[in-house]
Amino acid sequence: MHDVSPVTNRGSSDVDMSAQERAKISYKARLNQEEVMTMRWAQLWRTIITSALGRTLFPYTRYIRTLNLEDLEELLQDSKFKNRISSMFFDGELAAHKIQTSGPKNTLRLDPGRTSNTLGEIITTNTPMLEELSGKIENDALLRWIPRTPRLRLLNLWYGGALVGAGPLLRQHCHHFKTLSFWAWDHPEADQKFADFLNEINPQTLESLEIFSLASIGAESFLALSCHRDSLKELKLNSINSTAMHSLHMLAGCTNLTTLLLTDATDRSVYLKMAHNEIFVEIVAWLTSCKKLRSVTIRNIRGGQDLLTPILLENDIQLTSLELRGYAMADARDFHQALANQTSLQELQLQGDSDETGEGVATLVESLSQLVNLTDLRLQDISDYFTDEVLGRLARSLPKLEGWYTSGWAVTDAIWADMAMLKSLRRLDMAALSRFTADGILDFILRLGPGNKGLVLAIMMADVDCDLTEKEQTTIKETISAQVDGRFEFQLQRGMTCWEINRPSGQLIPLPDPDISEYEAESD
Repeated sequence: MHDVSPVTNRGSSDVDMSAQERAKISYKARLNQEEVMTMRWAQLWRTIITSALGRTLFPYTRYIRTLNLEDLEELLQDSKFKNRISSMFFDGELAAHKIQTSGPKNTLRLDPGRTSNTLGEIITTNTPMLEELSGKIENDALLRWIPRTPRLRLLNLWYGGALVGAGPLLRQHCHHFKTLSFWAWDHPEADQKFADFLNEINPQTLESLEIFSLASIGAESFLALSCHRDSLKELKLNSINSTAMHSLHMLAGCTNLTTLLLTDATDRSVYLKMAHNEIFVEIVAWLTSCKKLRSVTIRNIRGGQDLLTPILLENDIQLTSLELRGYAMADARDFHQALANQTSLQELQLQGDSDETGEGVATLVESLSQLVNLTDLRLQDISDYFTDEVLGRLARSLPKLEGWYTSGWAVTDAIWADMAMLKSLRRLDMAALSRFTADGILDFILRLGPGNKGLVLAIMMADVDCDLTEKEQTTIKETISAQVDGRFEFQLQRGMTCWEINRPSGQLIPLPDPDISEYEAESD
């Protein structure tokens, strides 16, 4: 329930409301509505907490399987959680669990983090069915709670340091534990402490590990993951530093991975292939030995395309999802050619610097055209020089597409006939410099069928010379709603608006709008 509460949506109650419905409600009425919703949410949490104390007719906490204390902390932080709601929440015996800290001008204010841990202490005294635990949980609290939760299988922590000393307890009390994630652990001893934890829990039990942000882990932790080489299926390491990058080959024993994600912490990682080729070769050997890989994501790692190319060429690896961000088309000819070998791909995301030379675009398009099983294709920046002809060819070659995001160059109504052939298309984001007309868009919409139900058509960079009038936009919105129960979004691109023929290539090229100053264009 917490995923759709007004609190976890930052106090917004507009989640299920249309623009017309929101316009009918006055500002004061909306504030009152939000306060009522927050009151209800606070009552739910209070009921859960008091049930652990035996003060409710039904013992709710005994049946809780998922406990997210971060949601409780967000409730305590919310601007509407004050005065009447706060007094109601902390009434009676819960008043003793309200922790305050010094505020401005010698005032006292609620400490949401420590209070949520204190209230979590109450809840976990009576949660024998608990399987998933999340939140900014302090180390001493976690050590007390683990013995109470024998069914625990998932931990999602804010700070990895909370794990210190938890390994032996999980080994003794939680035989189903298999999934771990935490946001950060930036500490000089983090690598050794985390390695100790991995060695202390039951061997060959960890199936999924995800680190969301900066953590000072490296060789020790990677080597310790070998204790789970048979069980580990999912490994997601965000914001890894240069030390960790140079230690990736220590993961050589973990070859049962199905999902791998690697992102760089600084966008300035060393180009391993050039600077430390021997390490690069070992990392490639590890990656290509992971025959069960199905999903690979590499973001902002220098030479990421070089790490991926051998994977793509490995016939025993059949990927269904691939994402690469932060590379350049000029350095990726081999990578783009190798894409054609992974015809099993269903989802593909590429983001990088494009190249206006026809050869780079042609190589990429040739490979993309062979990925006939794609259902989701996202091309950002790398497709800046895609033309009508290129987009039309991709539409004809990829009949299973359901979602498509692309940039492009001088795109016109010529694409719509091919786009209409995509009978399963549900979302089309056209982030291309475009000159569409209302008639062209309407013709496309009228060709849509039952498989396009709910289609969202977003045109995000239209030339101002091809602006659609309010009446035209309204007609398009009404037509797409009636035809497939869809939605239309439209936005102009300022500063790149006048068009002329580029004689050598025969393409239309945009020139700066003379009515928009250079300062305005740059500020956009």
